[in-house]
Amino acid sequence: MAVISYKCPNCDGELVFHPATQKYKCEYCASAFSQEELAQLKPATEEEERAPETPQEEERAPETPQEEQAEPWQQENGRYGNQGAGAQQSQEEGVMYRCPSCGAEIVTDQTTAATFCYYCHNPVVLSGRVSGEFLPHKIIPFTIDKQQATEKFLAYAHSKKFVPKAFFNKQQIEKISGVYFPYWMADMDMRGSLQAEGKNLRVWRSGDTEYTETKIYHVERRGNIHLEDITKNALKKNSLKLAEGVLPYDVSKVKGFHMGYLSGFLAEKRDLERRDLQAEVVEDAKEFAERLLRETAGGYSHLSVNNCQLQTEQEHWDYIMLPVWTVTYKGRDGKMYYYSMNGQNGKVYGELPVDAAKVWILGMIIFATVFLLGLLGGWML
Repeated sequence: MAVISYKCPNCDGELVFHPATQKYKCEYCASAFSQEELAQLKPATEEEERAPETPQEEERAPETPQEEQAEPWQQENGRYGNQGAGAQQSQEEGVMYRCPSCGAEIVTDQTTAATFCYYCHNPVVLSGRVSGEFLPHKIIPFTIDKQQATEKFLAYAHSKKFVPKAFFNKQQIEKISGVYFPYWMADMDMRGSLQAEGKNLRVWRSGDTEYTETKIYHVERRGNIHLEDITKNALKKNSLKLAEGVLPYDVSKVKGFHMGYLSGFLAEKRDLERRDLQAEVVEDAKEFAERLLRETAGGYSHLSVNNCQLQTEQEHWDYIMLPVWTVTYKGRDGKMYYYSMNGQNGKVYGELPVDAAKVWILGMIIFATVFLLGLLGGWML
């Protein structure tokens, strides 16, 4: 499996994707390149090394592969060849790669698709993790850069009065990471019918007598329903709240996948397949569809659904990479706390630790204040 790194043609420095300009920027000479210009560059490559292991076969549901034409330098390096290597190893196995910049050997886990060299900090993409059946169909690039993400993180943390200072010190701030997480996104066409009982109540008073009139209606609705962008996290090890707490994204900004977008960020390869999420997605689709059918039956004081039949006519799935800024923090209680932010629109999800000492001090201040007010009130009486 090839390991690639994008190099500046002017100074041979590393190129990373810059969210603010949506271009690839050299961190040394400040040159910038568009997506079209990057496609003409040949990245530096090294082959990934694996310790010999007994391969384990993994069943995969038959899916219609999406054809994507490889660029010339991708074909020359054979990077779409051994696409199943990652799938044939156990999830616990470490994978070794050689940095194209400094030659250091680095070990990652099975689902890491883009990372940094820990020695020279060179951004690298493990191309075999994002090729063949693991090649994403689409991607939404980062639009919020690290400086903006840091500012939003500090503002969020400071707004919480009982967060430990260690959570937003300099060392912790440096842990903010931009990660492309894998998701499955589904569109569905459904045919549905709904039978319900609608009631309208009219109440009036004549003299001392109150009258109530109840009219009951038989309600039927039938129709075709189109649902778009039902999104599910495609990584087992990922915290569900961390991955889905930052949804939704503006999918009108989606782009065709190119590995250059991963340069300068971390990225994960999916380990949940379409078949693993099929039942959950269909159930969500049915809930949305029933809600839409109910909304067409307005004008009643009360609507009681007797029967709702929904059938999936057609579905389309895309494997997509979405940008997330993340911070993790291990509290004194040993619990892991997560902060995540949508890398496109800045939506924040956070589960932050609480400093027990701050809570205790506030409790003592409140107690002392109430106690003194009580004494003062007693003295005045």
